[in-house]
Amino acid sequence: MDNLVIKVANFSLDFPAIQQIRYLVFQLEQGVSAELEFDGNDEAADHLLAYLDGQPVGTTRIRRLDDRTAKVERVAVIEAARGFGIGKRLMVEAIAFLQNADVAEVHIHAQAAVNDFYQRLGFEPEGEVFVEAGIPHVKMKKLLMSQTGR
Repeated sequence: MDNLVIKVANFSLDFPAIQQIRYLVFQLEQGVSAELEFDGNDEAADHLLAYLDGQPVGTTRIRRLDDRTAKVERVAVIEAARGFGIGKRLMVEAIAFLQNADVAEVHIHAQAAVNDFYQRLGFEPEGEVFVEAGIPHVKMKKLLMSQTGR
C-alpha cells in the first residue's frame, strides 16, 4: 500500500493522534475505561503511528520490560482503515524495531478473538485465556533473532 506510512512517533508531538486512535478503538468501540487505557506507561514507551493518505489511522505501543524483553501493546487501527493490512504492518514494523534494538523476546496480551492474527506473525500462546479490561486475552510470546546475531 503506497499511501501507508508507519513511523516511530515523537511522543510530545504525536501523542494527541495516538490518544485519539486509542480512544476511538478501545474506549468507544470496546468499552475500556480511560484509566485502564491510559495507564501512565505511555511516556516511557516507544510508539508507532500509521498514516494512510496522510491521516493517522493506527498505532501501537512498545514497552521495554528489561534489556532483552519487550511487550507490544495497544495495537489499534480505526474502523474506517481496517481491512488494508495496517495492523499487520504495524506489528511487522514493531518487530523490526525491536530486532534492531537487540530485543530477544516479545510478549503480547492478544485479545482472544484475534490471537490467530498474532500466531500468523509467529507468536505462540502461553497459558489459559484470562480477562483484561473486561475482554478475553491470551498471553503470547515470540523469540526474535537479533540483527547482530546475539
